[in-house]
Amino acid sequence: TGSLNARRRRLVNMAFDVLDKDGSGLVTVEDMAMAYDVSKHPEYQSGKKSKEAILLELLDAFEVGGDKDGVVTRQEFENYYSSISASIDNE
Repeated sequence: TGSLNARRRRLVNMAFDVLDKDGSGLVTVEDMAMAYDVSKHPEYQSGKKSKEAILLELLDAFEVGGDKDGVVTRQEFENYYSSISASIDNE
């Protein structure tokens, strides 16, 4: 796993704060629903997946190094971006 430099950590925390619509310190399905328009998602449009299923799938991707409980903590969000950061050579 990579680590986030100070600049990246600030950006990741800013992104988390944008998603955390109610300021609870957690990103929930309700927060994600306010941030992401599922109606444009091809699997929603085709009727293959429900709005909630797509939102839970998105949340699940961010839950790195924590409980897979449908709620993303700031640490899980940072862990996700740390794992991506490992594959980036330069700023």
